[in-house]
Amino acid sequence: MDKKDVASTLDEIAAYLELKGEDQFRVRAYQTAARAIAAFQGDLEEALTNGELAELKGIGRTTLDIVANVLTTGTCPLLERLRDEVPHGLVEMLRIPGLGVTKVRQIYDTLGVDSLGELEEAAREGRLANLPRFGPRTALRILKGIQFVRQVSEFRLLHHARQEARALARVLAEIPGVRRAEIAGSVRRWCEIIRDLDFVVELEAPPGKLVDRLGTVPGVREFVSRTDRTLTLRFAGGTVADIYWAQVGELGFQLLRATGAQAHLAVLKRRAATLGLEWTDTGLLRDGIVLAIPEETDVYRALDLPYIPPELREGTDEVDAAITGRLPTLIQREDLQGFLHCHSDYSDGGSTVPEWAAACRAAGYTYMGVTDHSQAAAYAGGLAAEEIADQHAEIDAANRAHADFRVLKGVEADILGDGTLDYTTDVRATFDFIIASVHTRYGMNEGEMTDRILSAMDDPSMAILGHPTGRLLLSRDPYPIDLDAVFEKAASCGIALEINADPQRLDLDWRTVRRATDKGVTISIGADAHSIAGMENMDLGIGIARKGWLTRERVLNAWPLEDFLDYVDRRRSAR
Repeated sequence: MDKKDVASTLDEIAAYLELKGEDQFRVRAYQTAARAIAAFQGDLEEALTNGELAELKGIGRTTLDIVANVLTTGTCPLLERLRDEVPHGLVEMLRIPGLGVTKVRQIYDTLGVDSLGELEEAAREGRLANLPRFGPRTALRILKGIQFVRQVSEFRLLHHARQEARALARVLAEIPGVRRAEIAGSVRRWCEIIRDLDFVVELEAPPGKLVDRLGTVPGVREFVSRTDRTLTLRFAGGTVADIYWAQVGELGFQLLRATGAQAHLAVLKRRAATLGLEWTDTGLLRDGIVLAIPEETDVYRALDLPYIPPELREGTDEVDAAITGRLPTLIQREDLQGFLHCHSDYSDGGSTVPEWAAACRAAGYTYMGVTDHSQAAAYAGGLAAEEIADQHAEIDAANRAHADFRVLKGVEADILGDGTLDYTTDVRATFDFIIASVHTRYGMNEGEMTDRILSAMDDPSMAILGHPTGRLLLSRDPYPIDLDAVFEKAASCGIALEINADPQRLDLDWRTVRRATDKGVTISIGADAHSIAGMENMDLGIGIARKGWLTRERVLNAWPLEDFLDYVDRRRSAR
């Protein structure tokens, strides 16, 4: 069981208790514990053993006992009892935007509806609209919300899936008879949302004992299916894992097949045929003889191709690029020199300026930019104009303490509804650089939103457009916007567009990153981190950048500090 499963258990308990009308203090205790577990950066089992978890803020004795039980057995008796007492469909209904506990109870008590299917039927038949404080518009929003819940319920965010996959890979690797256990599938391709986990396991012997041992892994609910070469498991938290067996000497081929995507594999299969090779489920054959393919590079070598990184294997034009020598040298984490987009305790961050400076310097960056929310973002403790001098003095002190490292005075300024940037022109001039972002009025139509952002881009103090489409994965769709118009203006004005590496955003989408750079746009990778623990977001940002075919030269904060500042200054001098 990983953090996501444990936090989900606590959240589900809170939802059931709230639906039962239990004391709100008890409900909040489980909600607080769920947030504490989700934000915890260490190993849960280790923290439970050494007592660190018992000292974690937000975890009480009762919730600690539940966490311990879930970690050791994969089950929770309290949750099982609550599931028997309250229809599970009511909890699913709580996931619909705009449906809180009061309305869900009203629907259940009045209409007897206790599932998404029945709720959809009630909405379509008009029974929902007839309830007090509902009406046709609310019923329509609920119908759309049901579709959204169904769409996202099978998926999880990439960072959660990566945590789960790494944990299960460790379990697989430690089983006797396993030589190697590799993560495959959409996690390995750095897709932003993940349905199933995929693994390839190289075995020294037939998989019988391995299957038996997997049945004892905490959290395994059932074996969904099993063949001679695969096993599908379902965990208590809903995660599905597909495990593919590989004998010694064939892991490379099976790893490539299990990584996909299917469109990429189809192109490889066609190329194999042109070279007189046969592509089968068990291996690559020449003259009926299976080739030894211990590594993926051996597959591409047999197909007379250079190695194609997993991030690019989506079946677009990566194979053609490989054939013609146009594969890019993808950016790596080590290429980043600047750490951008982080929030300190001057707005809604949990780390101080000195803590940020020390952590980024220790991580190997040569500069960083503190970018707290601007004053319009009152919901996030935005930086008031009178607080700026204090923050800048603290940044100056941090720079005096580290001669080989530079802290830049940045801000994430709100793009207001009329397209202007927060603060006055004089106040904005006190910052080294400005990230400008939309945080309000998402309901504009495409023309209004596009005009709003294009107008903001006329401001010469704007260096970077933050999270350009405003999406929240599995939660909020992008706002409507003409991205091509934004790309063209960004390229002509010298404004970078951000890949926001917050795991709920990953915005720009990797599919549009390449479109942007084809138009000459420079990209910035921003962590959008609210504490030092969020520095890990940069790994996700790099993954999305690589998936978007980005090289080091196209990424603003892969440039040296002098070049970064020159980019900002050129923008400021533009009129």
